[in-house]
Amino acid sequence: MPGIFDSKNFNAEVFGAYVEKTPNLSRNELIKSRAIKTRQDIATSFKDQVGGNYVVIPITGRIGGTPQNYNGSTDITSKKLKTYTQGRIVVGRADSWVENDFSYDITGGVDFLEQVGQQIGEYWDTVDQNTLLSVLKGIFAMTGTENLKFVNGHTLDISANTDETGKFGATTLNDAMQKALGDNKAKFTLAIMHSAVATNLENLQLLEYMKYTDKDGIERKLGLATLNGRVVLVDDSMPIEEVPAVTTAGKEADAYTKYTTYVLGDGAIEYTDCGAKVPYETDRDAKTNGGQDTLYGRQRKVFAPYGISWTDSSIISPTDTQLETGSKWSLANSNENTKEYFPHKAIPIARIITRG
Repeated sequence: MPGIFDSKNFNAEVFGAYVEKTPNLSRNELIKSRAIKTRQDIATSFKDQVGGNYVVIPITGRIGGTPQNYNGSTDITSKKLKTYTQGRIVVGRADSWVENDFSYDITGGVDFLEQVGQQIGEYWDTVDQNTLLSVLKGIFAMTGTENLKFVNGHTLDISANTDETGKFGATTLNDAMQKALGDNKAKFTLAIMHSAVATNLENLQLLEYMKYTDKDGIERKLGLATLNGRVVLVDDSMPIEEVPAVTTAGKEADAYTKYTTYVLGDGAIEYTDCGAKVPYETDRDAKTNGGQDTLYGRQRKVFAPYGISWTDSSIISPTDTQLETGSKWSLANSNENTKEYFPHKAIPIARIITRG
């Protein structure tokens, strides 16, 4: 309808609800997966702490230790329940879109609100997934003795193998999960990979696609697969790295592509929507290009990997490059003079690097 983006008529709350309800068609599988656990209760913590963009929350450890002998003469010594602290940073993003009145005129009155609503929903999904991929890249770039126990222990890199063993095979996922969590590997519930990796597994007949029976009693395959009992999501936004050909000692090694597959457990990433004062608003410019309306969008969200802390409280909103900086992340710790670090084997996050 005419004037739908006139700032006097625009209802930001209605538009925001419309964006949320509009089906998003892009394949941003990671952001939609069960690996993302909503923690909206933490949003109030940001309001209570000075700054509103960085918060430190406690993570309660587990009791343990060695029991004493109960023989009537041995004193019972008590232990304290360890508490770790985890820093979380708000990631703020904003953008805007402009539409000329003339576009409405020459298209016979296309409902621009509907078009924008659909595209903005997908757009923010893509933004969120890019943020999350930057977070994952950052935590696997951590340094320091304790942090490297996570980085090295939760990474299976077979891309150096020049034969078929450099590709994702029948045992690769199982090996990676066992390396990361040992006998707790059952915590992993899904893997998300590039379509090139998934196609390789399909060709090996290793992916088993889930099936359903339609209303006519015909069994059909779903676009959702499993591997070693874990759900497999396919998304071409997963990281790839082109490795150029090199010559060493007179021998030439061919160029190849490295593919990163992430393996996650339910709730591996905790998500909080902190909101913005004005998520959506419009501005009317009657002069430019014969008249145009601009829609502004803003969001503030937290993507916190379980058990891993953001350490730089001086940043208001980190860029993707800053999120990818390993020195700004650390395993959550007890914040004591002699720190005790959150056990990395309790973190259901791993990565697999292969040639396909």
